[in-house]
Amino acid sequence: MNGITTAAPQRLALGLTILRVIVGIIFIAHGAQKLFVFGLGGVTQGFTQFGVPLPALTAPLVTFVELLAGIALVLGLFTRIAAILLAIDMVGAILFVHAKNGLFLPTGFEYALILLTVFVTIAMSGPGAYAIDDRFMSPRL
Repeated sequence: MNGITTAAPQRLALGLTILRVIVGIIFIAHGAQKLFVFGLGGVTQGFTQFGVPLPALTAPLVTFVELLAGIALVLGLFTRIAAILLAIDMVGAILFVHAKNGLFLPTGFEYALILLTVFVTIAMSGPGAYAIDDRFMSPRL
């Protein structure tokens, strides 16, 4: 029984790390695609078509949030802040792009809702033990 309780925190830390790194990689890719493939002008034009408010401001903001917060998640650096920013990003994606299409993919909001849930979970739980945040920024008793 003691082996189970001892291993549980390690499994939780590893699970949080896997979750954090994989969604971080996904958002690095999304931010890089916006920046290097579509360009800020293309993203702004897309945001305009979707009816996103202040597209000239929100398009670069979303692009850099996705790219930089994705990097932060992979590293486990400023993890809670990154997760909150990406959760807000997903709320915007749901409200302005996907909600009108219903729940189901390919155009619905189910994927964005899952990502929103992941980011809220990371923001609430923290980065896990295998993160820069845990090594240098968490208080030690």
